[in-house]
Amino acid sequence: MRKSLMAAGAVLALAAGPALAQQDKPIKIGFVSTFSGPTAVIGNDMRNAFELALDHLGRKMGGRPVEVIYEDDMQKPDIGKQKTEKLLQSDKVDFIAGYIWSNVLLASLKPVIDSQTFLISANAGPSQIAGELCSPFFFSTSWQNDQTPQAVGEYMNQKGVKSVYLIGPNYAAGKDMLSGLASTFKGKVLGQDLTKWPDQLDFSAELSKARAANPEAVFVFYPGASGVQFLTQYAQAGLKDKIPLYTAFTVDELSLPLQKELALGVPGAQQWVHDLPNEANKKFVADYRKKYPGLRPTYYGAQAYDAAQLINSAVVAVKGDLTKKDAMRDEMRKVNFNSVRGSYKYGNNHIPIQNFYLQDVVKGEDKDFALSLKTVATIVKDSQDRFHGKCPMKW
Repeated sequence: MRKSLMAAGAVLALAAGPALAQQDKPIKIGFVSTFSGPTAVIGNDMRNAFELALDHLGRKMGGRPVEVIYEDDMQKPDIGKQKTEKLLQSDKVDFIAGYIWSNVLLASLKPVIDSQTFLISANAGPSQIAGELCSPFFFSTSWQNDQTPQAVGEYMNQKGVKSVYLIGPNYAAGKDMLSGLASTFKGKVLGQDLTKWPDQLDFSAELSKARAANPEAVFVFYPGASGVQFLTQYAQAGLKDKIPLYTAFTVDELSLPLQKELALGVPGAQQWVHDLPNEANKKFVADYRKKYPGLRPTYYGAQAYDAAQLINSAVVAVKGDLTKKDAMRDEMRKVNFNSVRGSYKYGNNHIPIQNFYLQDVVKGEDKDFALSLKTVATIVKDSQDRFHGKCPMKW
């Protein structure tokens, strides 16, 4: 009897050995973003927020330590793909997250999906991945590119705008943004320009064409430094007081200190604004500002924070056993964490179904900053992207 018990104990010990060993092994997350050049401020904000989320999680997921490997895509699709492949093949990461730019994400997608590694986009949302390129290994904690400008289009309808001129950069997200606006705007689109990306910072020709078209409004999508330049040139051309400007991703907490009062009276839409009243968001904003003095989180950071929380929910559900990929996917589909945007759910393509808010720039509401963004109203509730019907996934 004693020998049988000893044998049984030995078998249990052997079975438990790998599990115990795995608990000591760190969960490795690759994070691809832009950490050099003019748009590095966006990547830095995403990294800051991801690190804050890890702090809030005690730097562990499912009882296992977490190691994050940050890679700079230099805002170039070929570099992003190289860094992604390096994370998969050399670093052997368990998850990949990040990605600001849609063209970088599209270039990097296939090797991640082929390796059956979960990819969580914390920003980029190209229409192709929402539709025919959707995958059980892809999740977004942001939006599909069209959704935000679609909300702007709805707001313009509410304002009674009858005609618009569209301007944006000539890459995947720029095309999605302009088509997204056009899909909900009920007035007439008088014309559009797609400019060279990311090098073009002189918009005088496009502004002249917009002026000649004589629209009731101009809609523009330019993130980062391009957005600062566009607002500056829009005012210098004498258009700010003549043709109302509507934007997506052009005015945020990173660009405001440079845009200054040029951003006043330029409305936009977002699924996250810093003053959303849920408790998770209040803690996120307060702790971000405490951890990074002189900085405020943006929607880029909020989405990266949620990406860490989404990954953690999956790891906790399987108690750190990352071989249980079906169970991890099932858990991520539940959105079983407190998102800083408030509650949301996933469509069949793993793109959030969520609210979008009107944001505006105001003075005097933040003692540390001259200008800040404020939630004005809810434009649309439970927005679902318009490409989910092209995604063959059913669950």
